[in-house]
Amino acid sequence: MKASGHDEFREFVAMRSTALLRLAVLLTGGDRYAAEDLLQIALMKAYGRWASIEQPEAYVRQILYRQQVNRWRLRRHRAETTVPVLPDSAAEGDAGAGSELRIALWAALRRLSKRQRTVVVLRYFEDLPEGEVAALLGCPVGTVRSTAHRSLAKLRALVPELGPEGLEGVGAPVEQVTQLSYTPRGVRG
Repeated sequence: MKASGHDEFREFVAMRSTALLRLAVLLTGGDRYAAEDLLQIALMKAYGRWASIEQPEAYVRQILYRQQVNRWRLRRHRAETTVPVLPDSAAEGDAGAGSELRIALWAALRRLSKRQRTVVVLRYFEDLPEGEVAALLGCPVGTVRSTAHRSLAKLRALVPELGPEGLEGVGAPVEQVTQLSYTPRGVRG
C-alpha cells in the first residue's frame, strides 16, 4: 500500500473508530472485549483492501455484521459470560435517572441469542430496512421479520418498562451508554 493510502486509513480509523466500536458493542451484547476483537478483525480486513474500497465506513460495517454472523453460526458457547458491574441506584433528580432502563436493556440484549441480537441491532439501532438486513445476513426477509418479532417480544418480557413501543426512541440512551473511545492495536496517532 502506498504511503497516502496508509495515511488515509489511519485518518479513517481516528475519525470513525468510536462509532464503529459502539456498533460492535451492540452487536456483541455489551461485551467490550469481544467488540474490540470484532472491530480489530474488521479493520484488518479493510486495511488489506483499502486501495479498492469506495465507501470505507459501509465496507467496515458490513465486515462487522458478517463477522458477527459468523460468530453465531459457529455456535461456540462460552462457559463464562462477562457482566459489567452495575452502578448504585440513581438518586431522585439524578442526571443518570434513565440509567436503570439502559442497564436493563443491556442485560436483556445479552440474553438474546447472537442471531436475535444482530437482527435487533441492525434493524432498530442501525435503522436498516428489513431487505438490507436480510441481504447482510444472507437470509430471507421473512426470517428477519420473524426473528425481529420474537426478539422484541423477548425484550418486552425481560424489560417491561419498554412498553408496547419497544425500542422506538431507545437509540439515544443506548448511544449515551456506548460512548466509548477506541484505539486499535498497532495503530498509533
